[in-house]
Amino acid sequence: QVQLVESGGGLVQAGGSLRLSCAGSGRTFSRYAMGWFRQAPGKEREFVAAISRSGGTTVYADSVKGRSTISRDNAKNTGYLQMNSLKPEDTAVYFCAHSTGIGAPFRRNEYDYWGQGTRVTVSS
Repeated sequence: QVQLVESGGGLVQAGGSLRLSCAGSGRTFSRYAMGWFRQAPGKEREFVAAISRSGGTTVYADSVKGRSTISRDNAKNTGYLQMNSLKPEDTAVYFCAHSTGIGAPFRRNEYDYWGQGTRVTVSS
């Protein structure tokens, strides 16, 4: 059973930065592509970024491209999402997820395992 635990969320002013972490359990972390999604109040969960198993391929949503960097350290069973120049519209609960799909999947239904989420609030 894969378990994912996010951390690093919090309250930040617009223009600030946060680094989210996603810790995976067991020895299977490197077997999965990893993605970050977010869900704002009253909205659907949406794709943010994804990274392939080796880290060689990354994909970003247009809304965060140029402001965010996804990365992973398979030796530490941990993935990251560095977010800069945060905007109030980035306010959401952020979820990491694992996928057995090829490359860096961006469709929600390609992800098999999900964390509980970490809340990010950006004040204006």
